[in-house]
Amino acid sequence: MHTITLKLREHKGKERIFAEFSYDKKINEAIKQVAAVKWSQTNKQWHLPADKESVNALQRKIDSIAVLDISILKRQLEDKKKGKSVVLYTTSASSTTKKISPVNTHVIAAMQEQLKLKAYSASTIKTYRNEMSQLLQALGNIPADELNPEHLRRYLVYCYEKLQLKENTLHSRINAIKFYYEQVLRRERFFWKIPRPKKPLTIPKVLNEEELGRLFKALKNLKHKAMLFTAYSAGLRVSELARLRLRDIDSVRMQIFVEKSKGKKDRYVKLSPILLDILRNYLRKYKPKPQEYLFESKLTMTAYPVRTIQKIFEDAKSMAGIRKSVGIHSLRHSFATHLLEKGTDIRYIKEILGHFDIRTTERYLHVSRKELVNIESPLDDLWRRGKIDGIGH
Repeated sequence: MHTITLKLREHKGKERIFAEFSYDKKINEAIKQVAAVKWSQTNKQWHLPADKESVNALQRKIDSIAVLDISILKRQLEDKKKGKSVVLYTTSASSTTKKISPVNTHVIAAMQEQLKLKAYSASTIKTYRNEMSQLLQALGNIPADELNPEHLRRYLVYCYEKLQLKENTLHSRINAIKFYYEQVLRRERFFWKIPRPKKPLTIPKVLNEEELGRLFKALKNLKHKAMLFTAYSAGLRVSELARLRLRDIDSVRMQIFVEKSKGKKDRYVKLSPILLDILRNYLRKYKPKPQEYLFESKLTMTAYPVRTIQKIFEDAKSMAGIRKSVGIHSLRHSFATHLLEKGTDIRYIKEILGHFDIRTTERYLHVSRKELVNIESPLDDLWRRGKIDGIGH
């Protein structure tokens, strides 16, 4: 019989009881029936409120299929009752504070509170927390609140020269530090003396139509095929694809509703008739049928993990023999580029992609072949007019 080990952990600032066990479908389905249970995407484990009622509820659900091992949990709770230091098995969500000196432990909490009050997205909050934590760990026992712009200038030079951080990472770190000193500590124009590193002017990497054909043919799993078809057909970011709900597919108006995408911006994109047929076929044949999200995890019946979708793309790319260094975001880039080449006005592409600034969309002008194929190389002109001879003549 399987064993489920319970441990007390700190998760998102609260004590929770985590259930550890070797995966078994029956056990997983039983735990899902416990009213207060939640799934940790980071730790890939179920967790419960740290109280006796939750443990008893779990015991009732798994009584006939598994043994509940509460020895570690019992020892943790006894230590806590006696006032001893309790060893909490911290999750990665809270591990960013484990090396921060006591003089700076207030910084992350204060910044996170202000970020939430300003309604920043969960991904931005996570990024800012992680970037600020790197500074705090480097400071050791030096109080962060006493730093001035010159201190931070030297720290950023260290990040660039010693840590060799890329420009985009440096921008994220500057944004996080800037937010703390200007928005939390209310320092006026605290960063005006610190220059930002120039970002490289990169252009989107795209797949051509032949490569796309090979990519889609390589997919044998019906669900995986529907995922990548949807990403390309609607020009979606992978996070938008993962969050799509069944209700977002409007087969009457032939639209897909993309809710609160980057910048908390809602938008509609066209629902392709071909894609609609593919999705209907997937929903008709695939078991178990999704209940809320268009693509749900079999394990948790919640939104499909972004990392798993990225892995599906990488596997399909490998099977298709595509050697370009591209990720799943290339489907969105390819969608925009192919629309441009087919004559779609760039202003419409901007709205379809959900860009705030037309300059972001204009990057696709650099990769579109629409006008490029009509430009004749000066070399070809000289050859055509007989001004130069070919190699070997």
